[in-house]
Amino acid sequence: MGVYELGRLRYVRLSLRQRMMIWGLVLFSALAALCAVAVIHMKPIITSMATARVSNTVNRIVAAAVNDAVDRGEINYGAMIRFEKDEQGRVTALYSNMAEFNRLQTTISDEILQRLSEVSTSELSIPVGSLTGSSLLAGRGPSIRIRMQAVGSTQCSFRNAFMSAGINQTKHQVLLDVNVYMSILLPGFTASTEVKNEIAVAETVIVGSVPENYTNFSTVPDETEQYAEDYIMNNG
Repeated sequence: MGVYELGRLRYVRLSLRQRMMIWGLVLFSALAALCAVAVIHMKPIITSMATARVSNTVNRIVAAAVNDAVDRGEINYGAMIRFEKDEQGRVTALYSNMAEFNRLQTTISDEILQRLSEVSTSELSIPVGSLTGSSLLAGRGPSIRIRMQAVGSTQCSFRNAFMSAGINQTKHQVLLDVNVYMSILLPGFTASTEVKNEIAVAETVIVGSVPENYTNFSTVPDETEQYAEDYIMNNG
């Protein structure tokens, strides 16, 4: 490196190696800035695709775990629900076996977590065109493979549901709510999602006594008169 003075102007002459180092630093800075912009642009797309992939996997695992439990006979309506009847054999109360509920909740939760651990690591293949954000280029070009790892926790709970199934008939369902909370580890950042499933694992119809006459009154003015006439005809 040489130093030359031209009046008050000072000129520094750099060697070839020094010029190459400066140009390399400039190129590296430009490349780093370009990569940062690309990552910021790609992050929402990668997060969306990773979340969709994990949600689909979780839904399949939850459905398979519950179906296997039903096939093995672990979910038995008679063991979960007990009816109380009066002297005429009519159902007067319904009791849930909470010990059985808790046992099944733990068993199914453990089964889901075990299956999730087996598929925790996977690769996400994203076409380059999809990363541009253009609808014309979506799904086109070579694919970039991104390795992701998903870890999560699950919460299972049973609940009773009742709905009308006819005249003095009530359908009782035992519903299983499965909430899976997943954290997705991606290169440089993380994402999270919650997958909810509601599955009917058992049901029955409680049949009551059927009345001799049944009248349904409507609040619509045009129909009220007709319902009243039908009621009078049926009851003499």
